[in-house]
Amino acid sequence: MQLLLTSSFLLIAAAQVSDKGLESEECAPHSQPWQVALYERGRFNCGASLISPHWVLTAAHCRTSFMRAHLGEHNLHKREGPEQLRLVSLAIPHPRYEARSHRHDVMLLRLARPARLTPQVRPVALPVHCPQPGEPCVVSGWGLVSGDKPGTTGSPESQVTVPDTLHCANISVISRAACDKDYPGRLMDTMVCAAAEGGGTDSCEGDSGGPLICGGALQGIVSWGDVPCDTTAKAGVYTKVCRYLQWIRETIRRN
Repeated sequence: MQLLLTSSFLLIAAAQVSDKGLESEECAPHSQPWQVALYERGRFNCGASLISPHWVLTAAHCRTSFMRAHLGEHNLHKREGPEQLRLVSLAIPHPRYEARSHRHDVMLLRLARPARLTPQVRPVALPVHCPQPGEPCVVSGWGLVSGDKPGTTGSPESQVTVPDTLHCANISVISRAACDKDYPGRLMDTMVCAAAEGGGTDSCEGDSGGPLICGGALQGIVSWGDVPCDTTAKAGVYTKVCRYLQWIRETIRRN
């Protein structure tokens, strides 16, 4: 069974190619001011992206019955000052979302009160073009990260931890043809793949719904990938935001 991702898949893959100098690392605090943490009754559930003071974009598979958005977060277990908490007043998954195929894995959330824009809380730009193979990107999230380091104890196959702080990884968009080899017959033109240099996924459990930022724009939403995410060599698969611009704008206008 495929695991629905969150940005952690990318972070682990990045750690696997540390010989190239690429690792998932703690983000510079508040360097991703659009990053949102979604909670379900006090429990962290998914990542998301602020796209306007009233609206957040995430994956449809992140929908739960009671959602709260945490903005301006870095360490989820410390109160640092810039945080803003907002109830989600309206959740609108794409009307043709299919859980089995991951088709149309995108959802808009309306905040009960608009975000107060600050240096630590501001929206990300939506894309003006679709992502291109080789384009450098950053994925971020609070999902599982690799713990494969000298002196680490535990299973040699899987060394993962849940971080308190937001982690970032540098990855690149890979071509449809290359990703088709990992997931034959499963990719659609509404999906985009990205991976760390040298192969591997880009996100993991806990990163679902989080942002793939390329050239300063939100090009992807962490959607799905292979498992276990800390040992697989396959790319992570993202909802391709450029294919949903009309749906996003029309849905916001109607609501």
